[in-house]
Amino acid sequence: MKVMAIVLAAGQGKRMKSKLYKVLHPVCGKPMVGHVLETVKEAACERTVVVVGHGAEAVQSYVGNEAEFVLQERQLGTGHAVQQAESLLGGEQGTTVILYGDTPLVTSGTIRALLELHERKKSAATVLTAVVPNPQGLGRIIRDESGLVQGIVEQKDCSEEQTAITEINTGMYCFDNAKLFDALKQVKNDNAQGEYYLTDVMGILKNAGETIEAYRASDFAEGIGVNDRVGLAEAEQLMRARIVRKHQIAGVTVIDPAATYIEADVVIGADTVIYPGTMLRGRTSIGEDCVIGPQADITDTTIGSGVTVKHSVTAEAVIGDESSVGPYAYMRPGSKIGARCKIGDFVELKNAELGDDTKVSHLSYVGDAKVGKDVNIGCGAITVNYDGYNKSITEIGDNAFVGSNVNLIAPVKVGDGAYVVAGSTITHDVPAGDLAIARERQVNKPAYADKLRARARARKDNAGKQ
Repeated sequence: MKVMAIVLAAGQGKRMKSKLYKVLHPVCGKPMVGHVLETVKEAACERTVVVVGHGAEAVQSYVGNEAEFVLQERQLGTGHAVQQAESLLGGEQGTTVILYGDTPLVTSGTIRALLELHERKKSAATVLTAVVPNPQGLGRIIRDESGLVQGIVEQKDCSEEQTAITEINTGMYCFDNAKLFDALKQVKNDNAQGEYYLTDVMGILKNAGETIEAYRASDFAEGIGVNDRVGLAEAEQLMRARIVRKHQIAGVTVIDPAATYIEADVVIGADTVIYPGTMLRGRTSIGEDCVIGPQADITDTTIGSGVTVKHSVTAEAVIGDESSVGPYAYMRPGSKIGARCKIGDFVELKNAELGDDTKVSHLSYVGDAKVGKDVNIGCGAITVNYDGYNKSITEIGDNAFVGSNVNLIAPVKVGDGAYVVAGSTITHDVPAGDLAIARERQVNKPAYADKLRARARARKDNAGKQ
């Protein structure tokens, strides 16, 4: 059986009150339509067509080659939207799944189960349903005594008895592809909105003697469509809980799930502990046996095993096994540290590569630098990488020692095993094994401190008289 998917993403989303096209609003770090496309891909759909309208260029730019596109120039209802895909899928034999670009919580497992029931029952259409605590405003699923679907009744058309039904239509279906497009040709727009409704296809197929089935999702949240910022926040909360639960089941300890933010594409190894206030974003990958947080903000970072990151920010960085970062460190894009490194409090790295066992323990800036193995960089040391026009490289060899409050004026090289004395400003290369001192010789002037104080008091007194 060939399986195809149509994702409806043409609606303007006026209730979002946003310049950003609705389906591109992110949920846990990924645009809503991205979640849906990932779902249909995992459900083994061979072709996917996205129906675009408002914001078409932005959606196509994001989706790229992951799907085919058709344009719904005028928004004339869901049936009309699906009909736009006929030029691409009309001649195909198989099953077509129809989803919405603003339903990020639907899972591939549910779509696979929907398809399995559809194939097993040889039905013309199978609707995805859910039982919800409050069905107000939603279409009800009407079943006969044997459980077969008889139809879908919208809220405004429900009888008193039907209003009490809590099984609702999620708006997601799978159809026999040929029967879908044949039925769409019969859909009329003689309704108050003047639109062509996809739900009318169900009645057309039923009247033709076709079998209509329904698969009930185990989690009603999968059918939630996001229409405004309130719904966006609700979807975010539900997905956050789902993501945390997935990691917990895989062996990750999350101390306080409600105070932890983990985006959809984050990977975390077993026996890692995540403390409250942590935000893990983008394509961050964390190894096993790590301690992350509290208050760690980590984006697109690769972290090895046995690593500790506390009260720190990292972005597009790499942290080797058994290293520690923080508290209050900042690893900016391009930073890469090896195994067993220490990046301590109030240290900032930018586009800097540090070898194994190197330590930058506190109050230092290392930018645009290549640092070897087993190097010690003392408190307050700075690589002076920017002259106002150009950024230059600092190179420090293996086993070098850079003392406190050293300024390394790039471009400059410190060789293997070299020693730079505290307080030095280095403007020339330091060869391997050399000791570099670049500071004024200390001069002590006996009793001169009293003279300085006297001068200071005199200046203050004179200023007061003026």
